[in-house]
Amino acid sequence: MKVERLIVGPFEVCCYIAYCEKTKEGVIIDPGSPDPRILDLVKGLGLNIVAILGTHAHPDHIHGVEFLRENLKAPYKVHELDEEFFQIPENFAPFKNWGFPPNPVADSVFKDGDIIKVGNCYLQVIHTPGHTPGSCCFYEKDSGILFTGDTLFVGAVGRADLPGGDYFKMMNSIIEKLLPLPEDTVILPGHDYGPKPTSTLKEEKETNPFIQEFL
Repeated sequence: MKVERLIVGPFEVCCYIAYCEKTKEGVIIDPGSPDPRILDLVKGLGLNIVAILGTHAHPDHIHGVEFLRENLKAPYKVHELDEEFFQIPENFAPFKNWGFPPNPVADSVFKDGDIIKVGNCYLQVIHTPGHTPGSCCFYEKDSGILFTGDTLFVGAVGRADLPGGDYFKMMNSIIEKLLPLPEDTVILPGHDYGPKPTSTLKEEKETNPFIQEFL
């Protein structure tokens, strides 16, 4: 699986375009803004986008969905718990106050263990609740890459103080669901908060202070 990254939106979200080099099928992960650069990159690579995926349903990660869905005719997918949770007005209230419009309605939802086929590549959905109820990571075993959204950053972890957040659930998700993956798995986080864009699970286990506190 090949991956391209763009930093989009006022919250500087890492939007990833992941694709099968052989078939040119791809997905867009966390389009945090209706940024025309995303479309330009898709067209420049000659890709057929089969899905728009949210690692979670905070609007800073999916604000660009409607723009891309309209232009690419690709379905938007997110975990079933986040789709339900953030369609409830009181749960969305902080984001409304920040100026975000209501979340787009998903075309379909996924759950833990589901496989999203992208050409000859396969993204496994790993449900990692804590940042939000339906936070997920996407694991591509053959390439050894893990899209971690706002669950795990380079040298840090996601916040858990917004509606639906639970810090201890998030840390349990990291310890029990992510760290057992191969140590050389490369993490691709939802924000570029660390000293470098990527890391490995081995590096995070050995150096991430939040993980060290729980081991």
